[in-house]
Amino acid sequence: MISAPQLLTDPFLQLPTETSVRVVWFTEFAGTKHLVSYGENLKQTAKASTNKLSRTREDQQSRVASQTQNRQYQQPIKRDIWRHEAEVTGLTPGMRVPYRVTSVQKSDESVSSDVFTLAPTPKSGTPLKILLTSDHQLKPMTAANLQKVVETVGQVDGVWFAGDLVNTPDRASEWFDDNRYSALFPGLQGRAKYEMTHNSVKTIYTGGKIIQNAPMFTCIGNHEVMGQFARTGSLNNEYDNTIPRAVAQKLYSDKSLIDNSFNTFTYEEIFTLPKSKEGGKRYYAVSFGDVRLVVLYVTNMWRTASLDGKNKGRYQEAEKDLNNPEKWGYGQIIYEPIAKGSKQYSWLEAELNSPEFQQAKYKVVMFHHPPHTLGDNIVPAYTDPVQIIERDDGKIKAVRYEYPKDADYIIRDVVPLLETADVQLVFYGHSHLWNRFVSPGGIHFLETSNVGNSYGAALGERKREVPTGYQEDYVKQGNPNGLEPIIPTIAPLIGKDGKPIPYIASNDITVFSIFDTGTGTVSSYRFDTRKPDSEVVKFDEFKLK
Repeated sequence: MISAPQLLTDPFLQLPTETSVRVVWFTEFAGTKHLVSYGENLKQTAKASTNKLSRTREDQQSRVASQTQNRQYQQPIKRDIWRHEAEVTGLTPGMRVPYRVTSVQKSDESVSSDVFTLAPTPKSGTPLKILLTSDHQLKPMTAANLQKVVETVGQVDGVWFAGDLVNTPDRASEWFDDNRYSALFPGLQGRAKYEMTHNSVKTIYTGGKIIQNAPMFTCIGNHEVMGQFARTGSLNNEYDNTIPRAVAQKLYSDKSLIDNSFNTFTYEEIFTLPKSKEGGKRYYAVSFGDVRLVVLYVTNMWRTASLDGKNKGRYQEAEKDLNNPEKWGYGQIIYEPIAKGSKQYSWLEAELNSPEFQQAKYKVVMFHHPPHTLGDNIVPAYTDPVQIIERDDGKIKAVRYEYPKDADYIIRDVVPLLETADVQLVFYGHSHLWNRFVSPGGIHFLETSNVGNSYGAALGERKREVPTGYQEDYVKQGNPNGLEPIIPTIAPLIGKDGKPIPYIASNDITVFSIFDTGTGTVSSYRFDTRKPDSEVVKFDEFKLK
C-alpha cells in the first residue's frame, strides 16, 4: 500500500513586498503540482516552483524516524527533500488574505495544509508586533517559549531571528522532524510535541503557529555554517571542520574552494530573503512598516576555550595534530570580513547613508555575535586570530592563537558607524542569555537568547575559561567592552544577596522579547517552565527614541 502524501512543513511566509509575498513549504516527494490557493473562498491560485535541497543528509547522530541512538545511519546519507515556493501577488497593504497550500503526487493523491493568512509588507505608520528571537538549536525550552509567545501577545506581524536556528545545518531532521519533537519548523509552526518534566509533572509544549502568518527575517550565526564537505564520517565533524579560505586555497588548490573551507548552502537554499548586490542573502537591508532593518553577517567559528590540548580550540591546536596542518582549526575564524575597508563594511556604510535608512522612524541592526554581553562567547575579541607557532630544534611544540582586543572589528569599526547613523537598537544572540546595555550615544544593545537554554553569565562566582601567560589579557568576568548591564525595569530576578540581577541565564526560565512599533517599546517576558501553570511575567521594557 502507498501511504497518503504528507507535507514536511506547514507553509511559511518570506520576502513580502508592497503587493506580494512568497509562500514556502517542503515535502519528501517531488510531486507533479504544487500550488497556493488564496483570497475569497480560496478561488485564486499561484503555482509554485520546486527545487531539491542539495546538501541535506542524516547520519549516526540524527534523531529521525526510529533512530534514537547511533545505529540506523553509519555515515552521512543523502536525504531527498523538495522545496516549493509560490509568489502571491496583487495584494493590498493592511489586508490579510486566507491561503492554503496543496501538493500533488504522481498518483494524483494530494495533501493540503490548514488555512492561514498572509499579507504584503506593512505600510509606514502601521503598528506592528515583532518577535525578537535567536539560538533555538533544538534546545529544551524552545517549544515552551514559542507557545508562550502566542498565548501572551497573540499573532505577531514578523519574526527577527538573530542566528543559530539549528545546530548542524546539513542535518535535515534538525530543521524538519527530529524525533525528540524539537526541530526548528515544528516549534515555529505549533507542531512540536516537546515534553518537559518537573517534580514528576509532565507538560507537553507545542510551540506556536507563528511563521505561517508572519514573515521571518534571519541572519547567519555560526550554526548556519558547514565546514569541509564530505571529508569526515559524521555531520558534526563536518560542521567542526571549517578553515579559512586562504588556507584551503593553499592546501587544496586543485579542488573546490568552498567545499574545502566552509559554506552556507543549506541555509541559503531554505530561506528566501532580501538580497544585497554585494552580499546576497548573507547581508541585506529591508523596510518593514516604520522600521529599516539592517542584517549583517557577523559571526565566527565557535571553538572550545579548553586549554587541555586535546581538541582544536580557540586559543590553541590539539597536541596530537601539531604536525598536520590539514587538521588544524585555525582558531575562531571569521567567516565574512566586516573590518573597515571590507566589502561588507563598505556596503553597510552606504546603507546607513541611504534615504531608506535615514528616513526610517526606527533604525535597527541585527547580527549574531555580541558586541556587549555577560556571556562567554564575547571573549576573545572579534578579530582575525593571530597564529603563533612555537618551535624547538625545528619541531613544532605548540600552535597558539592571540586575539588583540584593540582590533575587535565590531567595537572598533562597526559600532562607531552605527552611533553616527543614529541606530536605536542593535539586536544579537550567541551567548544564550538575556541582557541589555545602553551606550552613551543612546544605542540600545539587546541580547535575548535565553530561549531554549543557557550556558550562564560571567559574574559573581562564575568566570570564563581564559588563558594566562598570553600576550593579550582575556577578560574573565563582566562585559569586556565596557558598558554596564541594565537592571530590568519592571520585575528583575533577585540574587542570593537580595539584590536585583541584570541578566537572565537559566535552564528553567525562558525569555522572549517583543518590539511594538506602535509605541516604540521593546518588552521582555519570562516564563518559569518548572511551574507550567504560572503566568508569563513582563520583566523589562524600554522605549526607542
